[in-house]
Amino acid sequence: MHFKINYRTTWGENVAVRVEGQETPFMLRCVDGENWEGDADISDDSVFRYCIIRDGHIIRQETACAPHFRDSDGWREPMRVAGIAVPVFSLRSAGSQGVGDFGDLRMLIDWAERMGLKAIQILPINDTTLTHTWQDSYPYNSISTIALHPMYLDLRQLALPKTKACRDALEELKSLNALAQIDYEKVNLLKRECIRMAYAADGDAVLKTKEYKEWFEKNKSWLVDYATFRVEQTTVGRRRSMDVDVRFFYFTQYILHCQLKSAADYARQKGIILKGDIPIGVSRHSAEVLSHPALFNMDMSTGAPPDAFAEDGQIWGFPTYNWDEMARDGYRWWKQRMQHMAQYFSAYRIDHILGFFRIWSIPTQYHSGLEGFFSPCLPLSAQDIKDYGLSLDDDTLKGLFIEVADDGYHPRISAHRTDAYQQRSEDEKWAFSRLYEHFYYHRHNQFWYEEAMKRLPALTSSTLMICCGEDLGMIPACVPWVMEKLGILSLEIQSMPKECDVEFGDTSRYPSLSVCTISSHDTPTMRGWWEENRAAAQRYYNNVLHLQGEAPEKAPGWICERIICSHLASPSILCILTLQDWLAMDEHLRHPDASAERINVPANPRHYWRYRMHRNLEELLNETEFNNHVKQLVTAYGRY
Repeated sequence: MHFKINYRTTWGENVAVRVEGQETPFMLRCVDGENWEGDADISDDSVFRYCIIRDGHIIRQETACAPHFRDSDGWREPMRVAGIAVPVFSLRSAGSQGVGDFGDLRMLIDWAERMGLKAIQILPINDTTLTHTWQDSYPYNSISTIALHPMYLDLRQLALPKTKACRDALEELKSLNALAQIDYEKVNLLKRECIRMAYAADGDAVLKTKEYKEWFEKNKSWLVDYATFRVEQTTVGRRRSMDVDVRFFYFTQYILHCQLKSAADYARQKGIILKGDIPIGVSRHSAEVLSHPALFNMDMSTGAPPDAFAEDGQIWGFPTYNWDEMARDGYRWWKQRMQHMAQYFSAYRIDHILGFFRIWSIPTQYHSGLEGFFSPCLPLSAQDIKDYGLSLDDDTLKGLFIEVADDGYHPRISAHRTDAYQQRSEDEKWAFSRLYEHFYYHRHNQFWYEEAMKRLPALTSSTLMICCGEDLGMIPACVPWVMEKLGILSLEIQSMPKECDVEFGDTSRYPSLSVCTISSHDTPTMRGWWEENRAAAQRYYNNVLHLQGEAPEKAPGWICERIICSHLASPSILCILTLQDWLAMDEHLRHPDASAERINVPANPRHYWRYRMHRNLEELLNETEFNNHVKQLVTAYGRY
């Protein structure tokens, strides 16, 4: 294949091409100062990206969705595609076992292809087994950043023994498959029993195969720690053979890998981007924390300041990262994590990308997100506060600040809601508001920019996956600087615009390097929002859709389609809508109760994640009229 690109480099920079599956990029030659050319013996359907190399390190690479783009002056112009977002656990087929699995994921790929959709986005699929209760349903509290959750194993692909115990378990799973929502505890208990029976019958033979042995050698750096951790969880108070149980977890992870890799390869064959999700944190009771304790600050919990999801902020409970320690070996832990994901995914979403700039940290002794502060930060000194006309000599004023160790002070988040603020004079309120605004939105811009640029390039340059960032919430001005520089796609949700004093985002003005959507797993669906926020829906009806009169109480299919079309028409490279929002166009296919389609309620830290699609994938594959209609829309808006 011949490569040709126009790019004006600076001194010491070279242009190269990175090809998926090849560790070393090949260098292009400079023809006349800004035009670069070269030939490589690769196939026409290989996935590749142009990149800039300086001093042997990749400092930038193009943002791309697939290899087939037209050339432009500089980087190739990425194509616009449409996709669907749905958690794997939410998938339902006639033959699945009470929860979606990797076999169902393959069927979802077939359905996406029929609709002309070129991207599938899922939630994290890592193992979260900690309490063996429904509380483990939270997919962002992983006990391993690499190990896959056993519930996603498709039992249909296993050689199960033909025993009564196995038949009974499968029959019960069949009945659980008919439930409207997932019974997380029963499903996982029964699937574990079936996997153990399969291991007892066939495990030794599998573990002796050449394929397994090669896989084990490549993965033992994380696999042994994970399996040992799981055995210790399982054998507390019991007398068992550690060796046998460790091999059971090896077996389970190997089968999961094979099934997910098969589905991922199937997606690539069809030109469909499979997009994974990287949680910002890891459980404090995890294999990672036990095997790499120096990488975590166990005396702190991660969370989020007050936002549209939770007015008192959130406590997620994950330990914060020791970034200084991670930097010592060039962020090796993160790079290994990314490179492992690249086996399966062509794109990924960084959950709470703001955590790479700064994280909301709450000392573990507190139980409210309001007691948190940003870390790292540039605390205020007593003199800084005095320069704003305020004095910490006044004990009542101290209630407006949090002392950050011995380093200084941090204005208390949402301090304007406190009695300490309400009791101040008007001059003091004005002074504090100025200080508060400067601290949260101006003081740290350069500092947090530099922090992110130490960390994020190690992730974005470690693989060819497309990087997307969930950049919602309290966004410093430096965040878009970094994301644009590194080619990270932003997230655009119309009901959560990033512009100040704007109620709804303008889809026609979304940046090209973005993922646009209508709703997410953390928000109500399009129909749910319409019904829950009647006043806002009325304003949207009149001011965005430009329709007259009173808005209907429930969003009819034609309104849903009109909203979808405005997103398909946007400049965003990726338009990925939830399963629920795609189906909202068809009043015969969609769920009769919009409230039943909600996946998560972020304000509730003990939410039970159990949403499951109400129609089988087999049914949806045969909905020819709907599938063709979606394909026509996707094509009409230049996304096919």
